[in-house]
Amino acid sequence: MRSRSATLRDDRLTFSHPRRNLFHALPVNKQEADCPGNRSFANHPSKLMSGESKIQRVAILLTDGFEESELTEPLEMLRRNGAEVDIISLRSGEIQGMQRKEKRNKVNLDIALDQGKADNYTALGLSEGLANPDVLHNHPLSIRVVRQFAGAKEPIAAICHGPWTLIHADAVRGRRMTSWPLLKTDLRSVGAEWVNEEVVVDQRLVTSQEADDLPAFCARMLEQLSGAGDSRLAEIRHPTQ
Repeated sequence: MRSRSATLRDDRLTFSHPRRNLFHALPVNKQEADCPGNRSFANHPSKLMSGESKIQRVAILLTDGFEESELTEPLEMLRRNGAEVDIISLRSGEIQGMQRKEKRNKVNLDIALDQGKADNYTALGLSEGLANPDVLHNHPLSIRVVRQFAGAKEPIAAICHGPWTLIHADAVRGRRMTSWPLLKTDLRSVGAEWVNEEVVVDQRLVTSQEADDLPAFCARMLEQLSGAGDSRLAEIRHPTQ
C-alpha cells in the first residue's frame, strides 16, 4: 500500500491538513443568509468559481461507501502539490470508507454541501464506491453542485462510478471519457463517447475507470489545476516521494 500521512484514531481516518477544518454554521435569519460570507453552493451558482483566489482549492465530493483509495491517494497528491482540499458530503460529521465490499476507515468531513461558501473552490473531485453508488447522483443538491462546476468550465475529476453523477447533471453530452465499465451504456445513451482507457481528458474533465488507474488520474488532475502540459508530469510529487 502506498504511504500516506494519515493516522487512525477510534476507527476514524484523519489527514495532515495545512489549516483547520472548515465548518460554517447555517444562517439564522434572512439577513444573515443574504450576507456574501454565507453564500452556499445551492443558492449562488454564479459565484462558485470566481477565479480570484491564487491558491487552488479543491472540493472532493463523496458519501458513505466511497472507495478509500480513491480518496486518500488524490487527497495526498493534491496537498503535496500545494492545493488546499476539503472533503465535502451531503451532511457534516463523518462517512464510512470501503475497500470493495469491506468496511475500512471513517473519514471526518470538512464541510457539508449546504454550508460551504460557493466561491471557495476551483475544482471538483467525484468518486462513488461500489458499496453505495446511488446516493450522490440521486440527490438534487449534489446534482446542482456538479452542474455549477460544469457550467463554470472548471476542472472536474471523476473516477470509477463518479461519472454517474455527471450523467444526472447533464454534464457528459459530447464528451470523450471513461468510467467503471458498467457505466458505458448509460454514458453512451446520453451522448458521451466512452473509451476503454485508464485516463481521459476532454476539455477540463478528467475521468478514469478504477483505483488501479489512480497514478495517471492524479497526474492529469494536477495538469488541469496547473494549466501545464505533459512536461510538468516529471515534476509532480507522488505520495511515495
